[in-house]
Amino acid sequence: MTEYERSRTMPALPEHVFDQAADVGRLDSWLPGELHVRPDDLPAVTVHEDGTDHDRPALLRRSRDRMRLEWGTREDGGYAGWLQVADMDTGASEVTVHLSFFDDAHDPGEAAACEALDHSLERLEEQVRLRVDNVAG
Repeated sequence: MTEYERSRTMPALPEHVFDQAADVGRLDSWLPGELHVRPDDLPAVTVHEDGTDHDRPALLRRSRDRMRLEWGTREDGGYAGWLQVADMDTGASEVTVHLSFFDDAHDPGEAAACEALDHSLERLEEQVRLRVDNVAG
């Protein structure tokens, strides 16, 4: 098993960050560009991977009271992950994303995984900023 984890501080309340991250209709706005999530009967979702042009059955669980998302493949157990939003008591939040690959065939390698995680966190922060600015403005 291989695991990767990245964190980022975001200048927004944890509730705003979590609501943006957990919105199934907006996952494409911050996930890696080659992944597209289509809700089925939640927690069941289908993940389309552009690189392989395959659809994979997956699960996505949202826990607002814990400020946590959890996901993973349904049938083959290839990978799983979670996103955790923590309150920094300063009006800011720390967001941590963790990926676990149980099958080497799913593992893109450390450089690619960390780059995808960093880029996803950047995109999520931008979406949170847009949302907070629209609410405030």
